[in-house]
Amino acid sequence: MECLPVEVVGNILSHLGTARSVVIACATCRKWQESWRNHLHTLTFNSNDWPLYHEMSTSRLEILITQTIFQTKGLQCLSIIMDDVDEFSAAPVIAWLMYTRETLRQLHYNVRTTPNINILEKCGRQKLEALTLAHNTITGVDPSYLRFPSLKSLSLSYVSISALDLSRVLIACPKIDFLSLINLDIVMSDSQASMELAATSLKDIYVEAVSLDKFILEADNLQKLHMKDCTLEVFELVGKGMLKFLKIDDVSVIHLDIGENAENLEVVDVSNFTIMWAKFYHMISRSAKLRKLRLWGVVFDNEEDEILDIETISSCFPLLSHLSLSYDLKEDALNYRLRGSFVLENVVVLELGWTVITDMFSMWVRELLERCPCLRELVIHGVVSETKTHDECDKLARFTSSVVNLMRKYMQVELCTMEAFQRHCWTECVVFPSNFFPIVLQHADSCCLQQ
Repeated sequence: MECLPVEVVGNILSHLGTARSVVIACATCRKWQESWRNHLHTLTFNSNDWPLYHEMSTSRLEILITQTIFQTKGLQCLSIIMDDVDEFSAAPVIAWLMYTRETLRQLHYNVRTTPNINILEKCGRQKLEALTLAHNTITGVDPSYLRFPSLKSLSLSYVSISALDLSRVLIACPKIDFLSLINLDIVMSDSQASMELAATSLKDIYVEAVSLDKFILEADNLQKLHMKDCTLEVFELVGKGMLKFLKIDDVSVIHLDIGENAENLEVVDVSNFTIMWAKFYHMISRSAKLRKLRLWGVVFDNEEDEILDIETISSCFPLLSHLSLSYDLKEDALNYRLRGSFVLENVVVLELGWTVITDMFSMWVRELLERCPCLRELVIHGVVSETKTHDECDKLARFTSSVVNLMRKYMQVELCTMEAFQRHCWTECVVFPSNFFPIVLQHADSCCLQQ
C-alpha cells in the first residue's frame, strides 16, 4: 500500500461507501489522510449506515458533517441522506453546498432544514450533472435566472412543487435525459389538477405515486416510459416516435394516449391495469419491432365483440421473442383463447400464470407450447393457498402430472416454476435441466419436488 500513489488511494477511499468508513481508514497513516484531503471525490452521509447518527443531537451532527466536508478538496459526488433525523439549521447546510459547488457533479440530498433552503438556487449555474432531492419544497423557480447547463439526471421524491415550477425546472435543464418523479405533492393554482411538461432532450422518465386529472408530456426523444401506482384521468405523450420501452404497473387511467410513439416499441410491460382491448390494441398494433410483451393481471374492459386472442399477437408482432400472459380464471377464458392455425415462431421465453388453478390452465399451457416451435424456456407462475380443500389438492395433483407428462414431449425446454403461498407470500424460482421435470412448491418449512 505504501507504493500506491495518493491519487489511487483517494480513488479507493471514494469507493468505501460511507463517510464513517473513510474517516476510520484515513486514521491509519498520513498518506491516507493526504489522499482524503486532496483526492477524495465521493463522500456519503446516510443516517441508516450508523445507528449513532440517530442518537446524536442535530447540532452535533451538523458539526461532524461540516468538519468532514471541509477537510476535503474537489468533491465530485456528495450524498447527505438524513432520514428520521430532526431538522437541521439552514446555515451549515448552505455552507456545505457553497463549499462544494465548484467541483460537485452529483448531489443526493435528503435533509430537512429550518427555514427551508432553495437547493436549486444554491446549485444552479454550476457543473452539476445529477441531482436527487427528497422531502423538500421548491418554490419560485425563475427560468431566466436558474440554469443547469450540465444536468442530465433529476430525481424528485416526496417534494412539494407546483406544476408550473416543475415545468420551469425542466426548461432550465437543456441537457436532461432522465427524470424521476416519486410521490410528489403537486401544488395546483386552479381546481383542475393538470400538468404539462416539455423536455426535448428527455430519454427516460419514471413516474410513481402521482395523482393528476391531466398529465401531458412533450418529449421528442423519449425512449423509456415507466409509470407505477399512479392515478390519472388523462395521460398524453407527444413525441416523434422514439419510444422503445413502455411499462405500466398498477396505474388507474381513463384516457391513455401515446400518440404516434408506438412504431419503435420493443418492450411493452403492463400489469395490474384495466383498459379496453380495442383501445390498447390500437395503441400498440403498429409496434412491428416488439420483442417482449407482458400482460400480467390485466383486466380488459371488453364489449361483447372484443376478444384478446393469441393470433392477433402473432400477426402484429412477428419479432416477438418473450411473451408473458397471466391467466385470470375469474375472467372469461375467451380473453386469451386460441384461435386459428397461427405459430409464435420466434418466441423463446414463455411465461404463464394463474390466480386460481383449474384444469383449464393445463390445457392452455399445452396449446401454447404446441404453437412455440423455438421455445427454450417455460416459466409458470401460480398462487397456492396454504389451506387447501380436497378438491384443490386434486386439481394441483392433476396439474403436476399434466405438466410432467407434457414436458416429456419438450426435452429442449427448460421449466421454471414460481409458486407463491398466499399467507407467507413466499416465492421460489428454480431452473432445471431440460431432462428434469419439476413442480416446486415452496413453503416456509418444506419443499416438495416431484419427478
